[in-house]
Amino acid sequence: MTDISSKQLFQRQTTLSELGESGQQILQQAKVTVVGCGGLGSVAAIYLAGSGIGNIHLVDFDVVDVSNLHRQVFYKIEDIGKPKTEVLAKYIQSISPFVKVTFSTVAVSKNNAVDVIEASEIVLDCTDNLPIKYLLNDTCVLQNKALIYGSLYKFDGYAATFNMIQENGKRTANLRDAFPEIPTEHIPNCSELGTLNTIVGIIGLMQANEVLKVVTGIGKPLINQLLIYNSLDNSQFVMKLKPQFDKEKIAAIFENESYETEACEIDESLEISQLDFKVMLSKNTSSLKIISVIEEVNQEIPFQVSEKIPLSIFQKWIDKQEAINDEIVIICQRGIMSLTAAKIVKEKFPEADVKSLKDGIIAI
Repeated sequence: MTDISSKQLFQRQTTLSELGESGQQILQQAKVTVVGCGGLGSVAAIYLAGSGIGNIHLVDFDVVDVSNLHRQVFYKIEDIGKPKTEVLAKYIQSISPFVKVTFSTVAVSKNNAVDVIEASEIVLDCTDNLPIKYLLNDTCVLQNKALIYGSLYKFDGYAATFNMIQENGKRTANLRDAFPEIPTEHIPNCSELGTLNTIVGIIGLMQANEVLKVVTGIGKPLINQLLIYNSLDNSQFVMKLKPQFDKEKIAAIFENESYETEACEIDESLEISQLDFKVMLSKNTSSLKIISVIEEVNQEIPFQVSEKIPLSIFQKWIDKQEAINDEIVIICQRGIMSLTAAKIVKEKFPEADVKSLKDGIIAI
């Protein structure tokens, strides 16, 4: 590769009088952690690298899946099955050699959240899991970190900068000032409801833009407010927030909250291992009923299924059933949505013989 200097690479940016070479140096020294390297995180991380953020840490436990590619446009077909963080880190190094990029394939939990964000000044929440969003928010409050929030719901996107230090030493509003508690009901994510790829890119770019403003001091970050953007009519609504959940209140919540997903709360006895499932398939039992809860009904599945019932309508389907007499195995991509569906079956039919395929069809 042709040798280039940082001055050449960032020339268009340092030409801005508001930034200049001094501002570029500030960006080079910044440390940012991106949690979630899907649609939001991949866009945000790559634009941050392109802007010259000097230290980027990528965190995601997942691998690239074919259903990701339409909105996670920096992954390629040949990346399917590879860890997202590893692929994204290599791409970043190829476009911005002046960035130190590290990555982790750990799944964020209450036990490791502090370690995940410890090395950075700014954390980007690019996840699609509500309990984990609250975990990141609460951990950032307790660890005095700024949190750049991004979220999606079909055609809507949400962005905010939480927990910024102010001149008076106090912190700005955080996620709990907008939504105090983790919803107890099941909230479908993008894989269940679907999403338009452009809104994913828009919010990811907004998150990257917030980082640049926070680091350089240029412009006005989205503090004490939550921006809601609708991609169908280009409307924007700003929810004003008042800081009420301070560090002391968050500490009390953190002590008692598990931050577990629905899947984590379900008894593991509802799962069937990959090996046991393959043995079951080989027996070709007529009483075995395999149900797919994958939203994309045309998704290729490496074995025959009895029914395809997307998780978004699974509750309605189970409500219509008068009894469950068959032996049921529910499958999905990674074993998360299927575990949720298995719980739904058990809630109505406690005696039902139902299992969720552990780790999903991606592990077959």
